[in-house]
Amino acid sequence: MKIVLSFFLILVIGISSFAQKTQKGIIKAEFIYNSTDVPFPSCHASTIAETDNGLIAAWFGGTAEKDPDVGIWASTFTNGKWSVPAEVANGVQHKNLRYPSWNPVLYNTGDEIKLFYKVGPDCSYWWGEVMSTTDNGKTWADQHRLPEGIWGPIKNKPVLLNNGELLCPSSTEIDGWRVHMEISPDMGKTWEKTEYLNDKKEGAIQPTVLIHPNGKLQILNRSKTKEILTSWSTDNGRTWSKFEPTKLPNNNSGIDAVTLKDGRHILIYNHIKPKKTWGDRNILNMAISEDGINWEAAVLLENDPDPDTEYSYPAVIQTKDGMIHITYTWNRELIKHVVVDPSKIESKPMKNGEWPK
Repeated sequence: MKIVLSFFLILVIGISSFAQKTQKGIIKAEFIYNSTDVPFPSCHASTIAETDNGLIAAWFGGTAEKDPDVGIWASTFTNGKWSVPAEVANGVQHKNLRYPSWNPVLYNTGDEIKLFYKVGPDCSYWWGEVMSTTDNGKTWADQHRLPEGIWGPIKNKPVLLNNGELLCPSSTEIDGWRVHMEISPDMGKTWEKTEYLNDKKEGAIQPTVLIHPNGKLQILNRSKTKEILTSWSTDNGRTWSKFEPTKLPNNNSGIDAVTLKDGRHILIYNHIKPKKTWGDRNILNMAISEDGINWEAAVLLENDPDPDTEYSYPAVIQTKDGMIHITYTWNRELIKHVVVDPSKIESKPMKNGEWPK
C-alpha cells in the first residue's frame, strides 16, 4: 500500500509541476523537503525570508494542527539546495506540559533574522514569542515571550516604514475576528499597538501590508464576508480607513501580498468565493495591480478539480535579484516553493470577478 501511495504522490507532483511550468512567469517550482526527511505528517502556515547567502523558510509541523507536538520547523536554501528541516522552536512549558506552536513569521532586520510565532492551546488563547539568528539560521537564540498584549505579526511579514518603524500586521480571535497594528521603533525592543481597526461583525484577521507612494499604506485582510477587505492609512499605520470589500473573493483562508520594487503589487490568494462561511482551497492564484484597487490575473499557481485538495496560507517576498518567491501549504503534507520572474508575467483582466480560463 505504501508503494502505491508513494507512486500516486509522485504522479500528482509530476502533473502539478508540469502544469506550473506552462504558466508564464514561473521559473521554478519545488518542494522544500520530502516527506521522508521529516518525522511529522502534517504541516501548515509557511513563511520565507532572504538571508545573506540564500533563503530561509519556516512553518509549523506535527501530527496535526492544534496537537501538542506541533513545533516550528525551518530549512535554509544555500548553494542551490534546501537543508533538511529542523525543529527550532516549540511550546514546551515543562516536563509535563507542551502546547502547540503556530504561524511563524520570518523577518530579516539586516543585523539578524527574527522568527515570530505563537504558542498556546488554540487561536483564542495563544501568545506571541520571538527568537533570532545572526548566522542565517544555523543557530538560534533562546525563545522568549513578547510583552503582554503584543502578539507580533500574526501571519504575514512586517514592513519597514520610511521613518524607521517596523509595522507588524496583527489580529486576534479572542472576541470575534479583529485586526490591529503593532509598531516597534527599535526592531522589537519596545512596542505600541493601535486600537482594533474593524468591527468584530466584519470578521477580519491576518492583514498583509502594501506600500504606496508618499507613505500611503494599504492592508488586505482575510475575512468571513466572502471578500478580501481593504483599508488605508496615511499616518504610518496609526489610524486606518473603514474596511471596504474589494472585488476579490476570499474563501476564509490566509492571503499574503508584497509591493514590488517597480511599484506594482502582488497578491497570493485562493480565488474562490465560498457558498457559505468557508470555501475550498483547491485553487491558488497570483494577482497583480498597479494601484492596489484594480487587480488582474497574473499566474495560476495551483488548480485541482478535487475540492478536497488544499493549497493555502501563502507567503510572498521579492528578493534582491528581483525574483518573487512564494511558499505555501501543499495538501498539509509538504511546503512548496515557487519562483516567479515579474518581468515575464502576462496579466489578464478578470471579468465579472471570474478568473480567466
